[in-house]
Amino acid sequence: MDQTAPVDKTLFSARLTPHRSLTQSNFRLLMMIFCGAAFVTALPFLFLGAWPVMGFMGFDVVLFYVAFRANYRDARAYEDVSVTALDLHLAKVSPQGARADYHFNPLWVRLEKEEDEEFGLQKLAVASRGASIEVANYLDPDRKAAFARDLSGALAEARRGPRYDHE
Repeated sequence: MDQTAPVDKTLFSARLTPHRSLTQSNFRLLMMIFCGAAFVTALPFLFLGAWPVMGFMGFDVVLFYVAFRANYRDARAYEDVSVTALDLHLAKVSPQGARADYHFNPLWVRLEKEEDEEFGLQKLAVASRGASIEVANYLDPDRKAAFARDLSGALAEARRGPRYDHE
C-alpha cells in the first residue's frame, strides 16, 4: 500500500538545463587542435621576423578559451519544476548558485505562450494572480512546446484534485 497521501503525490517533475553539445573531453581536444593550429600558423611569421604576430595568435587562443569557459559557467544554471495537487513549485538557479523559489496554487495557474508562425513557441511563462515567471528559456521551440503540453496536462490533473483509492 502506498504511504504517500494523494495530495503530496508528485504529478510532474522536471529539471531544465541549458544544452551544451561539447563535452569537457571534447573541449580539451578542441583547445589542443586550436592551440596547435595557432602555433603552426604563427611559426612562419616568427621566422620572418614578425614575432608580434605570435602574441596576437596567443591572444586569440586566450579569448577562445575564455569564451568557452564562460559558456560552461552559464551551463550550471537550471530550473526545477514540480506539480502536486496543491502546489506548483518553480526553482530557478543561476550560474552563480543564487536560487529563487516560486510557489503557485495549480488552481490559479495559467500558461502564457508567445508563438511565432515560422519558429514555433518562443516564450513560455507561468502566470498566477498578477505574477508571471518565464520558464523553459533553455529549451528549443519544439522541446518547449512538449514541456508546455506536459506541464499543462499535470496542471489539469492537479485541478481535478487528488484521487483516493478505496480498497
